[in-house]
Amino acid sequence: MAKPSSTPDTAPSVALAGDLRITLGKLIRRVREQTQAHDLTAAQKSVLLRLERDGPATVSALARAESVRPQSMRVTVGTLETMKAVTGKPDPTDGRQTLIELTAGFRKKVTEVRAAKEDWLFRALEAQLSPQERRELAAAVKLLQRLADF
Repeated sequence: MAKPSSTPDTAPSVALAGDLRITLGKLIRRVREQTQAHDLTAAQKSVLLRLERDGPATVSALARAESVRPQSMRVTVGTLETMKAVTGKPDPTDGRQTLIELTAGFRKKVTEVRAAKEDWLFRALEAQLSPQERRELAAAVKLLQRLADF
């Protein structure tokens, strides 16, 4: 997508868009630094997040949801099984199918990673922002949520 053309009326918004992109990227990197690096591919992360959000699914259902071939999804799921992030169990309604789900150990790890990230953010908010600035940030978060849902 091309950079938006700037007119005197839109120049502040164009500058804000650039500043916001850079600042959010930097903040995301700082939050990610608070946990150990994971050797997960984008596809693996996507599958794990989908399983966490939607619950157990077959490899075929995951493949459809992720818009990949079932063979590719089998490779992704196989790697995640080797990493002990997911496990398979027979589908109670169709014993020929296997439902893939997150392991308890991986769920615990996700909870710990999120807690570490939120703890860092909490400490940064308390150390860097005044109570009034935290209230302003809370209002800005609502605006960011609207942008994210656009």
